[in-house]
Amino acid sequence: MTASVPAYQQIKDHVLAQIHRGVWKEGDAIPTEEALALEFGVSRMTVNRAMRELGNEQIVERVQGSGTFVAQQKYQSTLVDIRNIADEIAARGHRHRSELQRLERCKATDALAGRFRLKPGAPLFHSVVVHFENDAPIQVEDRYVNPGVAPDYLAQDFATQTPNAYLMRVAPLQGVEFAIEAVSPPPEVGELLQMAAHEPCLVLHRQTHSMGQVASVAALWHPASRYRFTGQF
Repeated sequence: MTASVPAYQQIKDHVLAQIHRGVWKEGDAIPTEEALALEFGVSRMTVNRAMRELGNEQIVERVQGSGTFVAQQKYQSTLVDIRNIADEIAARGHRHRSELQRLERCKATDALAGRFRLKPGAPLFHSVVVHFENDAPIQVEDRYVNPGVAPDYLAQDFATQTPNAYLMRVAPLQGVEFAIEAVSPPPEVGELLQMAAHEPCLVLHRQTHSMGQVASVAALWHPASRYRFTGQF
């Protein structure tokens, strides 16, 4: 056991890791609370708290008299549609391409640590990708990713697949939070989007959740003159 991490959280992390690796699949039974308490050397009350929180997060399903099972992962009907920009562009009959500007390992700032529910200085992955529609830049995707849900993120070729497409495959979506605002872009973003001086951006701030963790935090910058958001609920 790691002293700096509460025992119940270590048990949650263990269960999430087993599910993420495919050791325990949807519908599989999870070891009993007694077995987990013995394995981790903790009280059954500690294990019960971990299982209760995982149940509240819809990661596991607790069935009285039968045990605890890996829950079926479902999209919530109230979620905003998470669209792959390459598919969005193709649906308009246009051509998508992307240019990778940055792909790196970094340390979480205090602000990012708070959003990811990690400690300041914890490792994160960071990517910046420019997406083009018929050779016109329409989005700068500035994304931070939790290595715990996508450990192979830095090994991907984001010229052949978008970060969104990769994450939707390896980290099934559990929830999303988002906000949209109109702001003046930082100079580097304006340059990447080939924007005129003083032209505003539409920015989608999006935080996704998977396997009971914050999976990614992204800022998606769009030139207001070339992009609009649409949606249906």
